[in-house]
Amino acid sequence: MQKISQIFILISVVLLSACSEKVVRVAYDNTNLTYEGRIVYQEDAAEFSWPGTSVTMQFEGTGVSATLQDLDTANYYNVIVDGEVISKIHTDSVKQSYQLASGLSEGKHIVQLFKRTEWDKGKTLFYGFKVDKGGKLLPAPEPKKRKIEFYGNSITCGFGNEDYSGKDRWFGYFQNNYETYGAITARHFDAQYSCIAKSGIGIVISWFPMIMPEMYDRVDATDSTSVWDFSQYTPDVVVVNLFQNDSWLVNRPEHESFKSRFGTSKPDSGFIIESYKQFISSLRSKYPDAHIICALGNMDATREGSEWPGYIQTAVDQMGDSNLYTCFFPFKNTGGHPKVEEQQAMAKQLIGFIEENIEW
Repeated sequence: MQKISQIFILISVVLLSACSEKVVRVAYDNTNLTYEGRIVYQEDAAEFSWPGTSVTMQFEGTGVSATLQDLDTANYYNVIVDGEVISKIHTDSVKQSYQLASGLSEGKHIVQLFKRTEWDKGKTLFYGFKVDKGGKLLPAPEPKKRKIEFYGNSITCGFGNEDYSGKDRWFGYFQNNYETYGAITARHFDAQYSCIAKSGIGIVISWFPMIMPEMYDRVDATDSTSVWDFSQYTPDVVVVNLFQNDSWLVNRPEHESFKSRFGTSKPDSGFIIESYKQFISSLRSKYPDAHIICALGNMDATREGSEWPGYIQTAVDQMGDSNLYTCFFPFKNTGGHPKVEEQQAMAKQLIGFIEENIEW
């Protein structure tokens, strides 16, 4: 009888040990996950498209993986563990598990999967995390108290910011939204981050048919019926950095976008200023209490002699809103799009501006 009891105890210990060594699966809709950015939630996955979209999990263990499926093959993600970028992954169109980290020290860790690339590189389905054997899911960290949102173009996306070849290449490999002025500023203030941006976009004209006033209120930028619920995210600070593309395209009557938007006549300053005011008013209607920073730069729309900063300043002055500000980044005077170091300089200026002018 004693021998049987010993065997029973041994079996129980083995079973308990086996249970404790199971992989912990964390589905995309687990309430202990923290998302940042606009997300489309499907039946079995979260859909990432906007640059800077991320998901974060706190766990205990030595390794973690994620199950992903890209709807293209041009997307890249940063893997961030305990606040440090440890790798980047290139997602495939085949649904599969990606080992994000292994060999971590025993104890608590925070992993974040951060979309480096913009929505024209395609969408990614995130199905969930898996914590390696012996680990466990922990409650989500306390939510960040501050919230910031950016509306912008290629500068805000981070187009080519890691391409030092001088070719300013389009490929997602060279784009890193994590190292843009917006994301850097958000991390400095420990703020939740939302980035609504697309390379080539403008307010009155873009290099393609859609303009920002037609895109800004979408949860899925590719779907005009996909309307974002602005009550889901109310930023304390909004930064708008647009007009770079407009500044080129209003002088290109041969471009299809010019013909479509303006016909044969270049828009005058009054039209440009009024269009800017209308877009800022749209944002103000969504965010009555937000501090809105109307920015421009650091490409040639802010070069010496450019009229575009003046258009923005006039629009802001005419609106008479005490929570509207202007912040212009000086022309970088180098080729192509801003590289990481130039993005960092922009972030430094913006951080200083916010610290000096805004209490939040």
